[in-house]
Amino acid sequence: MKPVIAALAGAALLAAGVPGNGAEPPAWAYAVNPPGLQPAPDDGTLRHVPGSVAGFTVTQLRDLFNVPDWYPDDHPPMPDPVAHGRKPGVFACGFCHLPNGLGRPENASLAGLPAEYIAQQVANFRNGSRKSSVPSLPPTLMIATANGVSEAELTAAATYFSSLKLLPWIRVVEAATVPKTRVLGFMLVPDGSGDSEPIGNRVIEMPEDVPRTELRDSRSAFVAYAPPGSLTRGEALVTTGGSGKTVPCGICHGADLKGLGPVPALAGRSPSYLFRQLYDIRYGTRAGSWTALMQPVVAELSEDEMVAIAAYVASRAP
Repeated sequence: MKPVIAALAGAALLAAGVPGNGAEPPAWAYAVNPPGLQPAPDDGTLRHVPGSVAGFTVTQLRDLFNVPDWYPDDHPPMPDPVAHGRKPGVFACGFCHLPNGLGRPENASLAGLPAEYIAQQVANFRNGSRKSSVPSLPPTLMIATANGVSEAELTAAATYFSSLKLLPWIRVVEAATVPKTRVLGFMLVPDGSGDSEPIGNRVIEMPEDVPRTELRDSRSAFVAYAPPGSLTRGEALVTTGGSGKTVPCGICHGADLKGLGPVPALAGRSPSYLFRQLYDIRYGTRAGSWTALMQPVVAELSEDEMVAIAAYVASRAP
């Protein structure tokens, strides 16, 4: 682990909050690399992915200040804070969120979000009002970047990601059993045993192609398994409020969940990420501007209801 990353990982304990319900946040949603997990060494070989003429070494693929861009024709030219970041601690936005803004389960998809909303969330990370319920490297990297980025850099990055189109990226499937998983790169992946287990009250989101995702291939998508019946339950909660349990999401996020003014679009985004935001707001670790509007909406939701909402919203066309 690079020294700057190791230092940030230690700081995560201070940056993260804990829920006030006396229970541990669900590990499936807050995937954390196991202690002692070491990345494979770089043998200097150029890696390749389908449909790209580019080649990158493992070291280049792990460089948080220089984004490995496999498909430069898939997006407009990236501004400098998206493509390169700035040392020592302003990481390239496109490294985590990908050049096309689609992101991965451990972070946010930014494509198509209002620039005003993106800028406000960075401000919330900067002032400490937005945290995560579990100490983890991804939100800690975000906090470090928020604290170091200039207003000009933030405007350039927010404008860029806002200009991108959110493409279909996550396939949601209801299933009673799912592959057994382990954590790799702060996301769930099959554990290699080939065994299955009951899904329980979880959403199991994983890469469709783990090797390509490990190479940060921005065309390699994800599948999310949800409990049987969760899409129907989620639809009722999202569209009608579930007989008073919550408020219909379309009031603020638009009837099609594709956003309304500065309010973010939800449809088609990562269910792992969506669940974490509902959970963090529910238990007070995510606060800041506009979050107060969400607090009464989630106040009475159980974990299984948040699972259903996240699965249904992720299943909708972006």
